[in-house]
Amino acid sequence: MSALPSERQGLLPAGADLPAVVLVLVGLLAAYAPEYLELSRTIWRTDEQGHGPIIFVVSLWLLYNLRHTLAELPSRPAGVSAAVVLLLGSLLYVVGRSQDIWIFSIGSQIWMLAGLALLFKGWRGLRVIWFPLFFMIFMVPLPEALVASVTAPLKMAVSYVASNLLYGLGLPVGRSGVTLTVGQYQLLVADACAGLNSMFTLEALGMLYMNLMRYTSVARNVTLALTLVPIAFCANIGRVMILVLVTYFFGDAAGQGFVHGFAGMVLFMLALMLMLLVDKLLNLFFKPERGAAKGKPA
Repeated sequence: MSALPSERQGLLPAGADLPAVVLVLVGLLAAYAPEYLELSRTIWRTDEQGHGPIIFVVSLWLLYNLRHTLAELPSRPAGVSAAVVLLLGSLLYVVGRSQDIWIFSIGSQIWMLAGLALLFKGWRGLRVIWFPLFFMIFMVPLPEALVASVTAPLKMAVSYVASNLLYGLGLPVGRSGVTLTVGQYQLLVADACAGLNSMFTLEALGMLYMNLMRYTSVARNVTLALTLVPIAFCANIGRVMILVLVTYFFGDAAGQGFVHGFAGMVLFMLALMLMLLVDKLLNLFFKPERGAAKGKPA
């Protein structure tokens, strides 16, 4: 019996250059561990960036599962390309670290990993790990100015649709900007209810779902990804409506207590169910072709 299966189950691929692996890991930990510790103390604790740790762990898991596939590739370094990418990643890290710009310091890790893949395995190596690197984009904190510019119109749209739907159902609901008035209560539609966070998280999970399902149709994947945006928007409208209804019938304490967080979880689960439903409906228009798995779980 061949020893290959047992070898593939090891922590490191057979024949791996242990000193090189240790050196790379130590370098990455020295550079990025302080960044992630700071993230865990700050923005990862917020509702808007709470998906960051999940994206990070899933990205590491995806990379770990591809370790054998990557190791089995012949070593054909793309030296010039690797040097350019590593230099760009280093510059982004230095600027981001020194100026506290998260999008540069955290985003530089994607460039550094891409550069290392080019350095050791060439372009074929980069193609193997492209999805985990792409998936990491969803955990990179966006600039506050960009978030504010996108969140403001989203809050207005969510407030407008939710208030009109509730008013159409016969509830005494009024709206002034992003403030909803129902009976004697006033509710401010916060950034977490605007939909940007849900859109990012749902898009990330949708991308992961498509990768795990190994759909080969680009048109199908793009259609599903675009559909996730209105799904997340509708889910947040539903969340706001639930909070307004709970506040109106049970009081402000009920609406701002456990129900506030629970409504977010329920609506997110509903959004995931809608994503699966849309995926099934796409089978009517696209042939469900799937590619072969590129990596095997350990």
